[in-house]
Amino acid sequence: MVLDGAARFTVAGEEFDAPQGTVVFVRDPAVRRGAVATAPDTTALAVGGNPGKPYEVSPWEWVAEAIPAWKAGDYRSARETIEQGLQEYPDNPSLLYELACVEALDGDPDAATGHLRRAVELKPAFAKSAQEDEDFASIRHREDFPA
Repeated sequence: MVLDGAARFTVAGEEFDAPQGTVVFVRDPAVRRGAVATAPDTTALAVGGNPGKPYEVSPWEWVAEAIPAWKAGDYRSARETIEQGLQEYPDNPSLLYELACVEALDGDPDAATGHLRRAVELKPAFAKSAQEDEDFASIRHREDFPA
């Protein structure tokens, strides 16, 4: 439900605009869906889940929460937020990769390389991503940088 502002939803590949007050119902939980705000200060409420199973915050939510600090150059705050996510999901390769990005930008090459190496162990495809990711420009020359 769009509480304030407006959003563009994509449900099963079909896009549509949703102004304030719009409720979007997706019966099949397997259907791929998403939304992007199209107005400032948009607030949307998502409701759903599996009966009998408590809601779990996605690991990505920790990164999303860190993005404003990250973009503002407040790498210390971004690191702290992502590290909180790692307390919940200690071996999540995406959290480890994103933490390594912020650590590299924050001038902590040893921590960045260590977390990146662990992310690559868990998800080898991250090795290729790291070769192209500008966040790692300051540490890519290291011998222990994942190839």
